Amino acid sequence: MWSSLALRHCPGFHGSRRFLATVISGTKTSRLVKDRLKVEVEKISSEFSGFRPSLVVLQVGQRDDSNLYISTKLKAAAEIGIEAKHLRLPQTATQEEVLECVMSVNNDESVHGLIVQLPLDSAHFIDAEVITNAVSPEKDVDGLSCVNAGRLSRGNMNNCFIPCTPNGCMELIKQTGVSVEGKHAVVIGRSKIVGAPMHDLLLWNHATVTCCHSKTPDLPEQVSRADILVVGAGRAEMVLGDWLKEGAIVIDCGINHVPDDTKVGGKRVVGDVHYSSANQRAGFITPVPGGVGPMTVSMLMENTVRSAQRFLLKTHSWTTDTVDRC
Repeated sequence: MWSSLALRHCPGFHGSRRFLATVISGTKTSRLVKDRLKVEVEKISSEFSGFRPSLVVLQVGQRDDSNLYISTKLKAAAEIGIEAKHLRLPQTATQEEVLECVMSVNNDESVHGLIVQLPLDSAHFIDAEVITNAVSPEKDVDGLSCVNAGRLSRGNMNNCFIPCTPNGCMELIKQTGVSVEGKHAVVIGRSKIVGAPMHDLLLWNHATVTCCHSKTPDLPEQVSRADILVVGAGRAEMVLGDWLKEGAIVIDCGINHVPDDTKVGGKRVVGDVHYSSANQRAGFITPVPGGVGPMTVSMLMENTVRSAQRFLLKTHSWTTDTVDRC
């Protein structure tokens, strides 16, 4: 519980006067992460001439949204010095053909990270779970395979890849300077990509965690207890400001489009949290856009660099202080 003294010193409070929450910028934090990774890649390349971390993005079909996400990833990789390759299979690709491509990349020692862009845009039925689990755990830089998910759930975080969005959320929480240890955290959503791994990350960082979902009753009451709130429910502006505990850290993973006649295209992007009301009650809050989104890409780059470092450890008996974080 926050004491009254702690609340007075929390962003948003000054005596009895209330100020707006401190905004946690994912754009700025993402830039810091990418700048650090660029230095690390340059160091690796100087020690091992010609060596660069390598990432493959495998896509099936031609979805416009997937093309946009992939271009963002390729751009970030180029900025850092990661060699990124985009493999696109046609919409006619079968599950067997996709698996064959995955296995080929798994066996290529020059590739350190492989991500399968979801959803798979195929004319044939493809079990995304089968494809995701076919990716070698050592190259699963999205952290979505059962092996990596299992390691995270057991607290074996030094031997797994953490999914990029929850990992980015943790980095943003660190930016507040508030320790997770001993805090009551509430996660809304239990997806394999965000909610479930977010729960595990907070738990193994010593928070007391409540995971809420579509079947949770009295959601406002649960939220009101949260020192740290992470929302990944996929419902536009569902969490209202008056639900929040005063001074809470609010991390909004939502990306939703709502009608807005003042915007080009008639829509605007909002999160799962009603920002204008939450901003007047939280201590820290992420904006949408410009919050969690940029961090997801940066954490993908981080995992790719870590994978390359682990490869060097195995094949060249390489030691460096940087790898201590692997």
